[in-house]
Amino acid sequence: MKNQYSPQRVAVLATFVVVLCYLVARVGGALILRPQLVSPLWLGNVVLVAVLLLVPRKIWPILLPAGLAGFLVYDVQAGEPIRSVIWFILSNAAEVLTAAFFLHMSFGGVPRLNSVKALVKYSYCAVLLAPLVGAFFGALSTGSRYWSSWKLAFFSEALGFLTLMPAILGWVKEIRTRAQKPLTYYLEGTALLVALLLLGHMAFTTPSKSAHPALLYSLVPLLLWSTLRFGTMGVSTSIIAIAFLAIWEAVHGRGPFTEPGPLINVSSLQLFLFFTAAPFVTLAVLVEESKDAEQALRQRDKALNEAQRLAQIGSWQWDPKTDVLTWSEELYRLAGYDPRVAPPPFKAQEHLFTPEGWERLKRSVEKTLRTGTPYELDVEAVRTDGTRFWVTTRGEAVTDGNGQPAYLRGTTQDITERKQSEEALVSMSGRMITAQEEERARIARELHDDLSQKMAVVQIGLEEFKQGIPGLSVEAKQRLDNLEEVISNVSSDLHALSHQLHPAMLESLGLVTSLKRLCTEFSSQDKLQVQFAQKNMPKEIPSDVSLCLFRIAQEGLRNVVKHSGAVAAKIELFGQADEIHLHISDSGRGFTVGAARGAVGLGLVSMRERLRLVGGQLSIESQANRGTRIRVSIPKTERAQ
Repeated sequence: MKNQYSPQRVAVLATFVVVLCYLVARVGGALILRPQLVSPLWLGNVVLVAVLLLVPRKIWPILLPAGLAGFLVYDVQAGEPIRSVIWFILSNAAEVLTAAFFLHMSFGGVPRLNSVKALVKYSYCAVLLAPLVGAFFGALSTGSRYWSSWKLAFFSEALGFLTLMPAILGWVKEIRTRAQKPLTYYLEGTALLVALLLLGHMAFTTPSKSAHPALLYSLVPLLLWSTLRFGTMGVSTSIIAIAFLAIWEAVHGRGPFTEPGPLINVSSLQLFLFFTAAPFVTLAVLVEESKDAEQALRQRDKALNEAQRLAQIGSWQWDPKTDVLTWSEELYRLAGYDPRVAPPPFKAQEHLFTPEGWERLKRSVEKTLRTGTPYELDVEAVRTDGTRFWVTTRGEAVTDGNGQPAYLRGTTQDITERKQSEEALVSMSGRMITAQEEERARIARELHDDLSQKMAVVQIGLEEFKQGIPGLSVEAKQRLDNLEEVISNVSSDLHALSHQLHPAMLESLGLVTSLKRLCTEFSSQDKLQVQFAQKNMPKEIPSDVSLCLFRIAQEGLRNVVKHSGAVAAKIELFGQADEIHLHISDSGRGFTVGAARGAVGLGLVSMRERLRLVGGQLSIESQANRGTRIRVSIPKTERAQ
């Protein structure tokens, strides 16, 4: 790429441009109507501008004079007067520079007519501005009829930029991408061009007196064909073919543009070609814009499908009125469905979920339809082959103009790996908590059965020692009494510590009585007035649920003592139809829950881990100087009845 435009190659390219412009000028000369020497269509400047746009700007100063030299050679050979040649060169130079500069600045390189905005910019720079500049100088080449000559020169150049330029740029693009097109594409284009030439020949060779307008209208279907199938390149090529046929036949005195006078007929021919080309080129641009938008949409859908595949997320949309459900490609894969088969209606998707998951999903969807509140929940799904997997499904309602839900849309994500990790974590946490409780129970037994008994033996021994030695001094007796009191306090502390480590009374007395005693202990030991209330509690509660609720109450009261500064607290324990609730509240200093999320203590972490093992939920309500309320709920499962 470094030597792509070496001096030798630039020299070869400049020579090619000289020859090309000379040949194009000869073709243009063949289309001049004589004896008035009027050219309906001048293509030389268009070709030179196209060449400049296809090469770097740094070699424009070489190629532009080369192209003008080709025009000059033709003008001299054609025997044009020196005055006319000078104005022709000035006109060509001004027009080519104007078109090339403004098109390059507007498009940043080669123009691509793929939108209405691009067509407007191109039309202003190439179809309007450049021909205006060129016609200003070109009309001076004739000694009379300046404005008539200006009008003919303007339309001659404007027609070239409107038709030939898009065709040239399209041909270059086709050459570069020819390997990407099938053979049928080129066969279809050839058939279209042949049909166009045949009909055009019939339309423009008929003598003007016997010509029928239907012959010209017969070209319209072919122009539509080229527009819709081949875009701006196709319609530009077709218009160029029609222009050559019409001008060639007019040059030879045939067709509808030969009477009554050459100047009038040249204007008619130019207007015919211009107003034939303009709407079809505009239509072709609209088609290109639509195709690009469709392609961009396909690319976006492809990127979205790939992103969904990588994230294992599928999207869906459901119309509750028709019960029509649409799935994305990834959702078909997640469910194990054939993408060629429409998904079942929502109301018939019970087989895609476990019974519990289906009921939860139906309730969530009904609530969203009723209230408009989005939902998000984890449910267990079932593939068509019977395998189970976990998904997170999210949905939201899209409302109509009356605020009523028009349809639901959402996503479904495979979270099986996450659920497995959570289950492994729960299992590990459960084993850790179980091991912790077992170790606590062992230590509690050691304290209660060993150390407490030994302390009792020491206390009894001191009492016997004190009574067995007569004549003890008052001072010695006082010291023994003090030791006996210390031993008694240590025994009490060991008993309390043993109880805290493992509340054995849970097994014998039950949860309600154990919580009452816990509240009493905190009231007596920590000067915290704890009120306890319970109602509607089931007679039998599983041991793991009882231990979980007891530990949470124990940790909650410790937090009240340590952090709240409150003098009173309340514990409420009550049962409902399907849940057991525990509320711990105080009237202390409280805190801002949002600000404290990043500094959650081990006590709350332990609460959440214990609740997760039994399927419970924890929520905390607190405000500064307005106390704190901890809400715990545990579902009554079959094992809890």
